[in-house]
This record gives sequence, structure tokens and C-alpha cells, in this order.
Amino acid sequence: MDIRSIRKLIEIVEQSDIAEIEIKEGEHNIRITRSKEPVFISAPAMQAAPVAAAPPVATAEASAPIAATAAPVEAKGHTITSPMVGTFYAAPAPDAGDFVKVGDQVAVGDTLCIIEAMKIMNPIESDYAGTVTKILGINGESVEFGQPLFVIE
Repeated sequence: MDIRSIRKLIEIVEQSDIAEIEIKEGEHNIRITRSKEPVFISAPAMQAAPVAAAPPVATAEASAPIAATAAPVEAKGHTITSPMVGTFYAAPAPDAGDFVKVGDQVAVGDTLCIIEAMKIMNPIESDYAGTVTKILGINGESVEFGQPLFVIE
């Protein structure tokens, strides 16, 4: 059954007093129902991994510390973020030393890391002069656009 036939059936149901129509054509089965209520379609059952439920929180006072610890800690200083999606590399080669380490002084234009995207090595340069206080990227790991990589004070 093609999409044009299905659309025509939907139009017929919408323009008539028919509440439901079901058509079986070979192995294909289609049911069109005119209803304002949500329709649930059952799919083949799949076994999902068990998910551990969080313990219930009884009071607002108890939930405040949890919310405070779940919030990301804002780093002081200037944050260098990833300008693209790719793989973070801290060094120019596997056997070479890292471009920068925590405590290193950097100037505007100094290379901080390389992000490989689509087999192209893109050097990421500092747009801020100062001392590297945090390196948030992990060598060889994927990074997302806008993901913090370095903090410079």
C-alpha cells in the first residue's frame, strides 16, 4: 500500500461519519481511527536494562543539597570551548609532549590542542593570554561543539 492510498483513506475518514477503518492487504495491515484520545501502538517487547530509581526525597530541605551538588561548578577565568565536533588531542603526535599543561603561561595565538574532524587536524589556539588553570578535554576522547576544553586565568 503506497502513501497516496493511505492519505486518501485518511481524507475519507475525516470527511465522513466513519470512526474507524481497518484494511488488510496481504501482509500489510492499516487501521485509521478518528479519535481525540491518544492511541497507543504496541511494539514487539524488548528487554531493557534495569534502571536504578533514585531514592525519594522527603522534604524541600533534603532536596536543596542534592540540587546544589548536581549543578556544574563554574570555573573562574576565561573558558576556551570547542569550535567543532571532533576528537580532542592534547599533543601533536602520540609520542610528543602535550601542547600545554596546567600552570603553563599562554599568549593569544598559542596552540592549546588539536581537534580532529573529518580526518582534518584543526589546531585550537588561545584567544586569551594567561595561565592554564584547568584542562577539561581528555586526550583521544570526543568533544562536542561548545564543550569547555580549557580554563585560563
